[in-house]
Amino acid sequence: MKKLISIFAIILTVITITACKKGPGEGGNSSVTGYVLATDFDEKTSDTLRIKSAEDTDVYIKYGEGYGYDSKTKTDPNGRFEFKYLRKGSYKIYVYSEILPVSKTSPQEAVIKSIEITEKKKTFDLGTIEINRKY
Repeated sequence: MKKLISIFAIILTVITITACKKGPGEGGNSSVTGYVLATDFDEKTSDTLRIKSAEDTDVYIKYGEGYGYDSKTKTDPNGRFEFKYLRKGSYKIYVYSEILPVSKTSPQEAVIKSIEITEKKKTFDLGTIEINRKY
């Protein structure tokens, strides 16, 4: 009887360990960096006033599939951002941008970039995300 219980415990442990495959999310050692560039425009005329780094702008990340965001960060004074400690997997990174011409019903839309982290201990550069802002 003890032998049967021991075998059952070993099988259960093996099944539990192999079933715990980690998907995308925090807990890894890779990171994603990027840059947000903002076009500031006149709200009344929609004319471009200037193009500059988007400082202090919220950047969101979604791990895998689903709704909403899993984490967010802000850009630095140079428009750069970084999400650290990510595992292998698929991610969506997005920033909200004003819609031109300015709409009363839906004033913003998400500018989304997807990235696949395929290696550990590596930094992946997402490149530039371009957004519009009212000024």
